[in-house]
Amino acid sequence: METEILITVGIILVLLVLSAFFSGAETSLTAASIPRMHTLARQGDRRAKLVNELWSRKERLIGAILLGNNLVNIMASALATGLLIGLFGDAGVAYATVIMTFLVLVFAEVLPKTYAIHHADRLALGVAPILKVMVVVLFPITHTLHVLVRGTLKLFGIEMSASLSPEHSEEELRGAIDLHAGEGKEVRHERAMLRSILDLADVEVSEIITHRKQVSSIDVSLPAAEIVSAVLESPHTRLPLWRDEPDNILGVLHAKALLRAVQAQPGDLGKLDVLAIAIAPWFIPESTDLLSQLQAFRARHEHFAIVVDEYGEVLGIVTLEDILEEIVGEIADEHDVVIEGVKVQQDGSIVVDGTVTIRDLNRQFEWQLPDEEAATAAGLVLHEARRIPEVGQAFVFHGFRFEILGRQRNQITSIKVRPLDAGAVPRADAGPETEVPDSDHAG
Repeated sequence: METEILITVGIILVLLVLSAFFSGAETSLTAASIPRMHTLARQGDRRAKLVNELWSRKERLIGAILLGNNLVNIMASALATGLLIGLFGDAGVAYATVIMTFLVLVFAEVLPKTYAIHHADRLALGVAPILKVMVVVLFPITHTLHVLVRGTLKLFGIEMSASLSPEHSEEELRGAIDLHAGEGKEVRHERAMLRSILDLADVEVSEIITHRKQVSSIDVSLPAAEIVSAVLESPHTRLPLWRDEPDNILGVLHAKALLRAVQAQPGDLGKLDVLAIAIAPWFIPESTDLLSQLQAFRARHEHFAIVVDEYGEVLGIVTLEDILEEIVGEIADEHDVVIEGVKVQQDGSIVVDGTVTIRDLNRQFEWQLPDEEAATAAGLVLHEARRIPEVGQAFVFHGFRFEILGRQRNQITSIKVRPLDAGAVPRADAGPETEVPDSDHAG
């Protein structure tokens, strides 16, 4: 009798160990890093390849694990109940319920799953070969279960999708970027770059153009000597050429092409035909997204395009460097003119030029200001205020306080931006301040 009891107890313990294995395996495979497994698989790790294979058919994997786990748990509970009934009579049912609940919960569920969460990658690599065999052996049973489950769900009008839509995949990728740990400068810059790459298809060139008021251009009717001097004095290598009016652009002059032409005719600039060495202007609509424009730059082997609106009027220019700066941040070389557009104050506020883009502010400070209706800080204030504000006025919207510091005619030139603390309310004696509710101007 004692031998039978010991054998039964031993079988129960073995079943509990198997239950712990299944619980830990399930948790490790669901918590393991998918990117790391793909990297290891590309490096030749066979176990990582098995993990990826198991992930590719999650229904079979989960079915096999649940089948094994439920089988051993039910068997262990049945053996324990039969053993304790033989020892204590009908009261053994209650004893078996309490004892097996405690053992299964602590040693077969919580303990292995806790360990698996903290060692997910290593444990997933260890259990993958065993689970691969189980999935193959139990396939007939799990397949039958899947057919039954799908059929039952279909009766209720529920269709099972095998893959995520592109929108869901992008959301998942954005979530992974946001979870990229660390608050250091380098980590924040990496997060900003990755977000910017995903945003390229959603940003139009009109949001990053150099406005025509700021574009350096040359009147092609000027004497050749003056054109050469203007090119040499300019910090840019490509300059639009116009005649009669700046909007009438006839070509784009490259400084290197001009120098070659000057070298070919030393001392005789009067015969230099500047328009002949310029390339034809490339006009693009303002609604072109950055991803398409980047691909167009690569396909045409060009770095410079002129942006026009729906009426054909010139709005400004966009360059390959502008798009690259949207990804990596500002790129300055020895010829760039550095303009301070953002200044961090000691009180935590930010003084920005009105022309600073919202995307740059969001990227630099990891804010969440909307940029659907306005591209610049000044544009956002105008959109939310619904009027042209005076110097000294302040507005509160989207969790920030915007104070107008400078204005030239109808253009806002300088703004002080301060994030509000949670629950902060503007002071009543703070001067002419207007609170714009987020719900009214959510964009």
